[in-house]
Amino acid sequence: MNKNNKIILPGGAGLVGQNLVVQLKKQGYNNLVVIDKHPANLKILKQLHPDVTCIEEDLVNEGSWQRHMEGATAIVMLQAQIGAKSSVPFIANNINSTRMVLDTAKKYDIPYIVHISSSVVESVADDDYTETKKKQEDMVKASGIAHCVLRPTLMFGWFDRKHLGWLSRFMKRIPVFPIPGHGRYMRQPLYVADFCRIIENCLQRQPNGNIYNISGKEQVDYIDIIREIKKAQNLKTWIVKIPYSLFWLLIATYGVFSSDPPFTTSQLKALTAKDEFELIPWDEIFEITATPFSEAIQETFCDKRYSNIVLDF
Repeated sequence: MNKNNKIILPGGAGLVGQNLVVQLKKQGYNNLVVIDKHPANLKILKQLHPDVTCIEEDLVNEGSWQRHMEGATAIVMLQAQIGAKSSVPFIANNINSTRMVLDTAKKYDIPYIVHISSSVVESVADDDYTETKKKQEDMVKASGIAHCVLRPTLMFGWFDRKHLGWLSRFMKRIPVFPIPGHGRYMRQPLYVADFCRIIENCLQRQPNGNIYNISGKEQVDYIDIIREIKKAQNLKTWIVKIPYSLFWLLIATYGVFSSDPPFTTSQLKALTAKDEFELIPWDEIFEITATPFSEAIQETFCDKRYSNIVLDF
């Protein structure tokens, strides 16, 4: 991979994409094309990186974005619908958009794809996100294009608008932070900066047909994640455990009044599903040093460059 080669980032204005642009530019890549339909988040990326080509279009539809893929050397497929109240956005953004990107990649003979899948494809969860991510991964595998698949667990870091980032902002606004049940739901949070270094390694080595389950190195209970965020930001918020059923009711009620709730009952169910994902020695495989969880939390919420930048929902 020559660092002057064109790399396409569909869905690149979200959490992983924003961090990946930072990482790739740091490593000297200078021909990046981000395609995303979210105007506010794409505007943030443009302001931070005026040298990056940004295309505001919906990957579900044919458009000028397809012409920008001509001459590309690789695609990092990032587009994904994570949360919604119906199956329609999941089908559009996880399946239909993938079909369009793959068809266009074949048209222009793009030789390599790094597909960002999800650990949920091996989860016990049964919801629209899980089912559409499974189908999306299968489409990439059957495409005939050389590829590797990365399956990350819950990620956090700069530009996190929905997961730990939303929780931290919520904690700042209220005096009491509710925890569902006992709060001892084991998570394997993955620092997105580490994950972006893995992606960059894949672009360089281009493993073909490989599937990697990328889990956070440390197992951390949900309640301890919340406590670590509180500590990093020096907050005085009172953390209180409430019955699971009451927590579910609060989320369901919020969802009635929000068109795009940051946390849904399906995600609550996934939180308590007792999944434990495979931990491979990805630091050795991809020749990077894993960032300790506490250090990653500090970088996420205390870095002067990016910590205060909040993406839109």
